[in-house]
Amino acid sequence: MNAPKYLEGGRQNQIIRIGDCVHRPIGSWTNQVHNLLNHLRKNGFYSAPVPLGFDDEGLEIVSFIKGDVCNYPLNTSASSSKALLSAARLLRNFHDASQSFLVGLTSKKKCWQLPARYPEEVMCHGDFAPYNVVLDGEQAIGIIDFDTCHPGPRSWDIAYALYRWSPFTNPNNKDGFGTIGDQILRARLFCQAYGLSDEQRIGLANLIIERLEVLVDFLLAQAQKGNKDFELNMQDGHHLLYLADVEYIKNHLTRIEDGLRNP
Repeated sequence: MNAPKYLEGGRQNQIIRIGDCVHRPIGSWTNQVHNLLNHLRKNGFYSAPVPLGFDDEGLEIVSFIKGDVCNYPLNTSASSSKALLSAARLLRNFHDASQSFLVGLTSKKKCWQLPARYPEEVMCHGDFAPYNVVLDGEQAIGIIDFDTCHPGPRSWDIAYALYRWSPFTNPNNKDGFGTIGDQILRARLFCQAYGLSDEQRIGLANLIIERLEVLVDFLLAQAQKGNKDFELNMQDGHHLLYLADVEYIKNHLTRIEDGLRNP
């Protein structure tokens, strides 16, 4: 029998791998996430975990995607151009496969951790960052942790992905790398690989700011409700890092907005 192994991530000692299965805490959204994962697979998207039910302790069970997942600071593979481009294409494929899932959703079924955004074009992953993307070398091959998925426009999910993969972090953020010029180049390459037209990139820089401000509000609200994970996030100063990055993006707003479309 395979010995349980705790997986690293945002929830310390809560996510367990046993053999080829991962056991994870559940929420009110879990069953709906499982419906989404099954739908993706039926529609030809095989780069997400397979839901396998629940264990005797009430944890959800999903399949383990073999490969490497990198947390910050990013290693050479996770920060490579190949990983960036393949991640953008993977996100596009996920979005495309999720569109038909929205057709069957009713108001009673819209049970998600994060609120829906409008227009509801696709299912947003909600946290499409390197720590939630599985790599085979420098190739992005899988997406994990769908707890934050919710209906919304493509641009809402892309905005956060650009923040994480460019990454648009201020020089004092130890998770970042590169100059503002390097970050803008990576963001433009991500948009190109995803397939965004120049017109679709208009306003993305402001949307990144809005996305981060909404994230900070969510962290504060959850911590005030007594959610221990988010209380720890606040104690570690996550919200302050995001707000500092917001100011950094604001300071370079025009340059980012222009750079997303023009070399």
